[in-house]
Amino acid sequence: MTITQLKYVLAVAEHQNFTKAAENTFVTQPTLSMQIQKLEDELDILIFDRSKKPIELTDIGKKIVSQARNIVNEADRMQDVVDQQKGFIGGEFKLGIIPTIMPTLLPMFLRTFTKRYPKVQLKIEELTTDEIISKISENHLDAAIAATPLYQEKIRERALYYEPFVGYIPKSHRLAEKKEIETADLDIEDILLLEDGHCFRDGVVNLCKSPKLHADQSFQLESGSFETLIKLSNEGLGMTLLPYLHTLEISEKQKDNLRYFAKPHPSREVSLIYSTSELKLQIINALYDTISGVVRGAIAFQDVEIISPTKKNRK
Repeated sequence: MTITQLKYVLAVAEHQNFTKAAENTFVTQPTLSMQIQKLEDELDILIFDRSKKPIELTDIGKKIVSQARNIVNEADRMQDVVDQQKGFIGGEFKLGIIPTIMPTLLPMFLRTFTKRYPKVQLKIEELTTDEIISKISENHLDAAIAATPLYQEKIRERALYYEPFVGYIPKSHRLAEKKEIETADLDIEDILLLEDGHCFRDGVVNLCKSPKLHADQSFQLESGSFETLIKLSNEGLGMTLLPYLHTLEISEKQKDNLRYFAKPHPSREVSLIYSTSELKLQIINALYDTISGVVRGAIAFQDVEIISPTKKNRK
């Protein structure tokens, strides 16, 4: 039994196809198939049911894959142990970022980080919170930036900053004359929302604790971008809520429509998250120091109230 054989097994389990698994492990399909067959012969079991399309794991195969994942992860971390001991900050690092954070935060810290730590090869993916949790648990990500708390026992959260919600209210709206707004002013039926799957949307819904229902509501719309929500709001179709960093990039004319909440400012906690068993702590610490240092100058709010993007029953 070899580490290479176990990696081939994990690849087939992930892609459910020998050809795709071979392509992703950079070997020929016959080589991959032969090595998996040798492992099955050695263990005297079948890991995969090849009669199914797509290929499926057998019952014993599921247990083998679970154990193989642990073995391969520990083997891969051997270099991490050495790097940590030497204080070396470099190597490949896979980072996930949720969509409502990526466009504003990434340009703020990426250039600084890459100049300061040129030996780190960042591989960055835009992922939903659920995708991030899954990939961290399966060791496909080293860390991620997401709204917290997530209530995940095996994920560590280090708060980077607290980002207030800001109202975007057109002049025709019922709240336009208010200098400050309060959570009691909000009506969920009157707020343009991001589409389902965005944790910022969940935070907004949680913020509106007592939704008021209107029988005469003429439409319901959800969008995947803040830009669309702003445009629709400008057309008089409702108000919306934006994360504070996003408001720094809108036009001066649009900023006239911004309304801040009264203290304590309802905010989302944005954290650097990673597995409790993660060993690339030297890179995690470097990311944390860089991001928190950059953002500290952009967000001056102190008196905040954290609105969780998730519900505790999601544990």
